[in-house]
Amino acid sequence: MEINRSNVMEIIDKSGLKPDKDYGQNYLLEPDLCKRIVELLNIEEKDNVLEIGPGIGSLTHFLSSYKSDITLVDIDERMIDFLKILYKEPNIKLVLSDIRKHDVSNYTKIIGNLPYNITTETVEYLLINAKRCKVMVLMCQAEAFPRFNDLSGKEYGPLSVLIHLLGKSKKQFNVKPGSFYPSPKCASTVFTIEKDDNANYEDCLDVYKLAKKLFLNRRKTIYNNLSSYLNDKEKALSVLEAVKIAPNRRPEEISPIEFCQLHNALKSN
Repeated sequence: MEINRSNVMEIIDKSGLKPDKDYGQNYLLEPDLCKRIVELLNIEEKDNVLEIGPGIGSLTHFLSSYKSDITLVDIDERMIDFLKILYKEPNIKLVLSDIRKHDVSNYTKIIGNLPYNITTETVEYLLINAKRCKVMVLMCQAEAFPRFNDLSGKEYGPLSVLIHLLGKSKKQFNVKPGSFYPSPKCASTVFTIEKDDNANYEDCLDVYKLAKKLFLNRRKTIYNNLSSYLNDKEKALSVLEAVKIAPNRRPEEISPIEFCQLHNALKSN
């Protein structure tokens, strides 16, 4: 069923599917926009596709036109029951679960309009656990996107380090508040994460874990953070000198490649 401005209130009234604030539910109302978002996945028949938080099926309507395996995961039982009535195709599976507890290891493509209150946590979970996934098409609060894309500055952090070691992120377009019901207080951003087939997953995760430790005190220098991590000031200085990173730089000034070099230097020692 195509979800649009003319039928959304009828669906809500007849099915009792009023958006739940606790779940961060906002229904997309523009079919052309939904189609455009789904097309970013470049779905092939062999793909195993995951949709996070389908709600009443704004994106699902367009996903259902593909013959690949498609799994819809929603934490709200009302949404699952509603979608079960609409989608009975054998290739479409519906799962009642918190996405942060769902096994995502076998999906090759992932799409979702992420709840604002768990956006960062969800992206982290997907990056760490969805090891077979090649492309993610996600929507988040516009102000949250820099956490997944910036390579320096106050929004730059461990998740961006991991993303850029695994592949790349790209902003596709913004979505205005009026495109949803109910309208959120801010614009949203649709972005993609594409993984590089040549990236060593386990090494990237190890570098990410190191970056998380070294970002614990953003205002401190990389030397102070590394010293605390190693509990050894001399070794920290020696490692920084080996990879030619000035000890007075801060974590937000260290590139993903430099974090990788730090990890390798620590590993070799």
